Amino acid sequence: MSRQGAISVLLFVHVLFTLVLVMKDMQPGQKLARGVSRHLRSHGFVSIEEFVPSRGLRVDVMGLGPKGEIWVIECKSSRADFQSDNKWQGYLEWCDRYFWAVDMEFPTDLLPDGTGLIIADAYDAEIIRMAPEDKLAAPRRKVMVQKFATHAARRLHALRDPGIATLLDQEKGNQDD
Repeated sequence: MSRQGAISVLLFVHVLFTLVLVMKDMQPGQKLARGVSRHLRSHGFVSIEEFVPSRGLRVDVMGLGPKGEIWVIECKSSRADFQSDNKWQGYLEWCDRYFWAVDMEFPTDLLPDGTGLIIADAYDAEIIRMAPEDKLAAPRRKVMVQKFATHAARRLHALRDPGIATLLDQEKGNQDD
């Protein structure tokens, strides 16, 4: 094997090992969010996880589409997780389409009509039922796109400069009103 080939194999093994370690530490809902985010990307969307559209609300995944559409996806890993969610209707006013993302074993008959359905795992997802569209008003859309961009930029900054993460978290806490 050439030196370049050996380096490629080592790099692949390192990436695979890192992925296994990261996936091992993820909660079931985080794995669903990962698969959903990957799937959204295949539709031209960018996404962020654990986004706060308004005080007291935190969505699992928010997607921003190529035409400015905003989707909210709530990831539910079990019946108990779904039944304990009392805030989901509060998310409807912050998106154009609202989806539930669940795994193959989830009893989908529990999910409310008039919402979208995504079946997901940690690696991918599929939209089973498209959510009805209820377009945001232009002023609200502008606010949401600005919040989305700011949130994404803060996360990128924290990755590139981990020492600043604490300051960004404090700043974020002051601006999530």
